[in-house]
Amino acid sequence: MVVHGHGHVSAVVAGAARAPALQVDEPAPGEPAERSANVRIGVLQDRAFSFYYPENLEALQAEGAQLVPVSPLSDQELPEVDALYAGGGFPEVYAAQLSANETLRTALRERIARGLPVWAECGGLMYLSESLTVGGSEYPMVGALPVAVEQKSRPQGHGYVQAAVEGPNPFLEQGAEFTGHEFHYSRIREDGRQPSTVLGLKRGTGTGGKRDGILAGNALALYTHVHALGLPGWAPAMVRTASGRHSRSASKTKKTEVN
Repeated sequence: MVVHGHGHVSAVVAGAARAPALQVDEPAPGEPAERSANVRIGVLQDRAFSFYYPENLEALQAEGAQLVPVSPLSDQELPEVDALYAGGGFPEVYAAQLSANETLRTALRERIARGLPVWAECGGLMYLSESLTVGGSEYPMVGALPVAVEQKSRPQGHGYVQAAVEGPNPFLEQGAEFTGHEFHYSRIREDGRQPSTVLGLKRGTGTGGKRDGILAGNALALYTHVHALGLPGWAPAMVRTASGRHSRSASKTKKTEVN
């Protein structure tokens, strides 16, 4: 995203800090307890992760998801969730603090390795990477994606993105095309590795080489930001994927209780 010395970062960060807290779902009076399959979707939200379209969160709730706030800066435990939404923000500004919370980083890495579905955009991608280099200092991150990220002094991607889904993934139908946007000062560090990606870009930068959408297990991480109204299948797919995870977890719990 944006680094110190480029744009009014302090003002933007201050504004993000004043943003209202994520509203956790509470059943309305008379509303059935089960709106779907009791799906719980974690949402990274604190000073480091504050960029979410309100319509995206509302779309997930409209599909029956309960949104569970997760703070990578301060939470020591990862709550029980069936999927994770890791949005944008300013992880480069808080890289040291994010790295210092090794307990949550480890918990996330282990849960993702066990198949937790994750949709990560821009700042979320940076946080899920192996490391983030800012101002010459390298900070360990979650390590769920087989890439390292570095922050640069100039924009690495800025503008509209036109993407085509070219590979199987937990959320997007192959052959689908959609438009999003990107604005990031970070990029994937060139180290000879070629991470698996599922999006081809007709327009935009993404992770480089006209590609985007790094796939690692059930985690899909991209620099492209999507809007629920422009990609109407996104929220149902998120909840459907989370619901499948929830059902499998519930099934395992029942088997354990029987045994």
